[in-house]
Amino acid sequence: MSSATSNVLVDRLSGTRSVTRDLLWIVSFSLLTAVLAQVSIPLPFTPVPLTGQTFAVLLSGAALGWRRGFLSQALYLAEGAAGLPVFAGGAATAVHLFGPSGGYLWSFPLAAAFIGWLVERGAGRAGWKLAGALLASDAAILLVGSWWLHVFFHMPYSQALLLGFYPFLIGDILKIVVLGSSLPRILRRLDASR
Repeated sequence: MSSATSNVLVDRLSGTRSVTRDLLWIVSFSLLTAVLAQVSIPLPFTPVPLTGQTFAVLLSGAALGWRRGFLSQALYLAEGAAGLPVFAGGAATAVHLFGPSGGYLWSFPLAAAFIGWLVERGAGRAGWKLAGALLASDAAILLVGSWWLHVFFHMPYSQALLLGFYPFLIGDILKIVVLGSSLPRILRRLDASR
């Protein structure tokens, strides 16, 4: 598929694909996730903070496609495991991957891959399709995070949902609205300029 017919935003923006260009996009989106992780609001009733990470995860899949989206988020996890202060609040170390936020973190590469896969198949061209794809990916992150709290922190599942799912819905819906309304418009403008 040529960049002119690709449904993936970065292919449309950068023209010819190359390994170097792909690596730059992957590293850039892993760093974007790290930066948005620092937008962290601790909530007094849950061990999981409200962050901008899920916005970066969804954007990485939507903008990069499934392979590069997956790799950007896998790199993000590797950066944190290696001791770089990329997790919420500047946390670093592999131990953070097994704490209360672990389920969310582990789901990031798969959520980015899922949304990227759907975008590659045209979901990014219609706002309602993209919103549905973003909603499904985001719900997967929240459900895996809640399941993690249930299994590894021995919470009843209803309590895990109260602490790990419901508090994040309003913020995540806003993220979905921003992405769902922006990407189709950008792709239409790129089509019109060709």
